[in-house]
Amino acid sequence: MILLKNVLLSGHPANIAVEAGRIARISEEPLHLPGAEEVDCSGKAVIPGFVNMHTHAAMILLRGIHEDLALYDWLSNIWKIEAGLDRDFIYWGSKVACLEMIRSGTTTFNDQYWYCPHTRRAALEMGLRPVVSFIFLDSHDRELARRQREACHRLYERTVSEGWEPGSFAISIHSVYTVSEENIVWANRFAVDRGLKVHLHLAETPQEDADCRKAHDGLSPTAWFERLGVLGPHVIAAHSLNLDDDDIYTLGKRQVSCVHNINSNLKLASGFRFRYNELRDAGANVCIGTDGAASSNNLDMLEHMKNTALLQKAWRGNPAEMPLRELMDCATVHGARALGFDTGVIREGALADLSLVDITGTAFLSPGSVEANLVYAAHSDVITDVMVGGRWVMQGRRIPGEEEILRNARKVLSQI
Repeated sequence: MILLKNVLLSGHPANIAVEAGRIARISEEPLHLPGAEEVDCSGKAVIPGFVNMHTHAAMILLRGIHEDLALYDWLSNIWKIEAGLDRDFIYWGSKVACLEMIRSGTTTFNDQYWYCPHTRRAALEMGLRPVVSFIFLDSHDRELARRQREACHRLYERTVSEGWEPGSFAISIHSVYTVSEENIVWANRFAVDRGLKVHLHLAETPQEDADCRKAHDGLSPTAWFERLGVLGPHVIAAHSLNLDDDDIYTLGKRQVSCVHNINSNLKLASGFRFRYNELRDAGANVCIGTDGAASSNNLDMLEHMKNTALLQKAWRGNPAEMPLRELMDCATVHGARALGFDTGVIREGALADLSLVDITGTAFLSPGSVEANLVYAAHSDVITDVMVGGRWVMQGRRIPGEEEILRNARKVLSQI
């Protein structure tokens, strides 16, 4: 058992007991728990761990290599490099990504990248809560499509035989333009029949929208996925950016989880008018993700949260847009809901996924709320300690094994 003493929770002093991976008790009064590891949190606030709902973790080792390109040009260059990547690259790249995510308060991430068992192994060793997926990306090649279906089935059977944690494996349909109709339908049915999530890119660019309408009788990517029977509460749709009113109605009706990826969208010039209000009001579950660090260019959820809020206020011309409470929920509990995890909140009974924030610095001197000063004034270096499932993965900004991780990451980089 761990006892967090004298911590600030939602502006009020609290004491929090953690036992068996969950928050066992929250009290404003002092708690006396014999045998507990007591941690004095004076000068610190506690927040839920962030849930990064769309990323490509190991891509962090490709950061900065292709700059100032639009999405399709960027992809064509990245895919050439990815053809030479191996399991070691993914494993050590994922460990580097975990370093960056832990340091910025992320406790759960939803990943879409190659050799996913190696991403999972890296994340579990670092103490994070990963969701990884088999990726369908067949480029409309029938033979490749067939092989991917067989490989997907084999990997799923492996997850069962090895006893992977419930909810930790998903199916990815890369996009409407990279996956054949046959495999889109097959992959979705495979996922639904087994209770798995489907993770896909949706409506990322105007070009994607125009090409889809040309190829499919005027249907948008959202409408095409709807016609194929894909959309539902099990779907996590990254980007969800270039949407018309009919698309938004459909995504809301189907209760899709839509992931906003502000930095990547801005950097690749994919767009910035993410229709948060409309998606929320239609019934979609709106989340936040960093995308991969090769396009975003970091995995710092706090930075992406700030940019999300500022852009919403700016393009709508209203400073009241993207209220702070909703912003925090999009980065935490909404992602947890999408993945089916009991996390993203600080309450009794929830998984003990949390971060401690040093509020003794200049960013927190004002009487503003901790959350406001954290998002708009501070940087992620004020996050000093991170716990996942009741286990510390960072204490005092120190993460075990960092030197070895960086050494091996440099080694695999030198080999590609």
